[in-house]
Amino acid sequence: MGMKHKVYLDHSGQFYSCKRCETHLVPRKELVSKNFHGRHGYAYLFNKLYNVYDGPPEPRSMLTGEHIVCDQYCIGCGTVLGWKYIKAFAETETYKESKCILEMKIVSKHIF
Repeated sequence: MGMKHKVYLDHSGQFYSCKRCETHLVPRKELVSKNFHGRHGYAYLFNKLYNVYDGPPEPRSMLTGEHIVCDQYCIGCGTVLGWKYIKAFAETETYKESKCILEMKIVSKHIF
């Protein structure tokens, strides 16, 4: 696997970064919903994350039903930041497919 290059986000608004290494992860404009709960408490749903790599897909039983997900890791330090929904089996949950959960306890919020 080749070396991954970090993407630096525009500082003209809010963005979130890894709390451990400050790698930029996602601008606020990618936010879909704040109404989620992760392994460590509050979690937000985003359209996509930057500077992450995916773990292997796996079935996971969640409060909203069965899903295929993959954990997402920070490219800077390897911290598990959340997960990406690959497949939702309930029709009411398919809007989550290809979107990412970011655990708020693991990130820092920046406002410029």
